[in-house]
Amino acid sequence: MKGVQKSLRLPEETLKEIEELSAETGRDFSTITKDLLTEAIKMRRCPGIIFGEGVSGRRAKVAGTGIEVWEIIAAYKSVGKDLKRLKKAYHWLSQEQVKAALSYYSAYPEEIDRLIERNESWTKRKIQERHPFMSSGS
Repeated sequence: MKGVQKSLRLPEETLKEIEELSAETGRDFSTITKDLLTEAIKMRRCPGIIFGEGVSGRRAKVAGTGIEVWEIIAAYKSVGKDLKRLKKAYHWLSQEQVKAALSYYSAYPEEIDRLIERNESWTKRKIQERHPFMSSGS
């Protein structure tokens, strides 16, 4: 993604936090800062959404649940976008939590669709090839 260079004054404490994240993750300062700003904007646009580490990077999650947004949207699509059936499938989620996931999907459909497609691409054969220790014959 092409970026635009801007000058930015940060509080010293914020600067130190970003530098620590950079050192911990091995990612450069600019990338960490860009990602933090992007997440902050998304969380502001979609209240009830947080970001957390997943096995393959940071993902949008419904606050208070640990459930990634793509999981809820995949279920929503699998029930024919029937909100009543989705609420029944995720009966422990509040109305606001379900709404947060749907709002996030509405704002960022390409991101969520890409994650759903990635998950659906995992076949038994692909899992065995990538993780042979998981096959039943080992």
